[in-house]
Amino acid sequence: MDENEIIGFTNCLILRDHKLIEDDLWVRDGKILNPQFVFFKERKSPTKVIDCGGNILSPGFIDLQINGAFGVDFSHDITDEKSAKEVIEKVGKGILSHGVTSYCPTLVTSPPFVYHSVLPFIYPRKGGTHGANILGAHLEGPFISKEKKGAHPIQHIRIPIKGYKSLKEVYGTGVENAAIITLAPELEGSMDAIKGCVSENIVVSVGHTSAELSKGEEAVRQGARLVTHMFNAMQSFHHRDPGLVGLLTSKKLDDKKVWYGIIADGIHTHPAALRIAYKTDFSSLVLVTDAICAMGFQDGKYRFGQQEIEVKGDEAYVAGTTTLTGSVATMHKSVLKFKKSARCSIAECLEAASLHPAQALGISGSKGNLNYGSDADLVLLEKDSLDVVSTWIGGNKVYEA
Repeated sequence: MDENEIIGFTNCLILRDHKLIEDDLWVRDGKILNPQFVFFKERKSPTKVIDCGGNILSPGFIDLQINGAFGVDFSHDITDEKSAKEVIEKVGKGILSHGVTSYCPTLVTSPPFVYHSVLPFIYPRKGGTHGANILGAHLEGPFISKEKKGAHPIQHIRIPIKGYKSLKEVYGTGVENAAIITLAPELEGSMDAIKGCVSENIVVSVGHTSAELSKGEEAVRQGARLVTHMFNAMQSFHHRDPGLVGLLTSKKLDDKKVWYGIIADGIHTHPAALRIAYKTDFSSLVLVTDAICAMGFQDGKYRFGQQEIEVKGDEAYVAGTTTLTGSVATMHKSVLKFKKSARCSIAECLEAASLHPAQALGISGSKGNLNYGSDADLVLLEKDSLDVVSTWIGGNKVYEA
């Protein structure tokens, strides 16, 4: 895209200020423009006009938790610079067709040498036809509860006894590429680890935890701002102590807001649970896929991190067990399932996959919305079916159905 070229998207419904409105969208040099300012101050009009056919123009989807897809796994298949390029391109390019313009490659609980080998290659970078923007890595473990480990291998789980120093030892120098770290707040040293992450501008997410609500609230006061896949791998709700599920009603703690990821694949979270979350605190709800290498592939056995998994239909389990692993749902499919299950509006289901993850990560000044000055990362959706028509990064078309 020429830096002086102005693209005008017309005949579209754009998602802005929590609703769909009939308006045009102008883009120049990768940013969304204020049409009135450009027209009246610069005396310029679009040099290229795109008729959207009455369809919906939404901010591109942002996936904060994706372990792999299309047959590859970030924790297992990256061993050097060459394999990193291949894996990142396969996933990053593939998810463009599902409307995802930015994501956090996720590493599950692994031995230290895996983090030392992989993390240096998962650094923030701009997207394009080669794949979606990378916002940094999401490190899900190994500082988690053994009781709520889910599909994470117990032999590699650790306790951050020395606080943030323990994290640096396990993750290595590549920890600087982390955007999110999931940990269990009840573990010894976790509060110090949280404070260390916050000082390094790493978002802390509490998850895979046996913590009571009070411990979760303490973690938020220390700077944690996200909950990893709400309802999954945590204490079940109890009326005497609701566990981290209670954070749905905690709202702000010492003026600190907490968001929560949720998997809307129809397997990990019952439709009624999705409705409870939606009706309790929609403004903090963040759709994540928690997708694994089998996303976009057929049934069979695959490698997920340090162990083998088996996929049957829409479900994936640790091989030979009844323990659920990540999801095989795409972000686009998750948006559709969330809309149906929560019975929410189109604007709401789209914001849960765009605005809310950007807010949770602290990047809503440039991503997750169609405000003037924001990055022109867009997805054009068919107005009735919400099928992906095209995906755009920085004002450039990177996928077309």
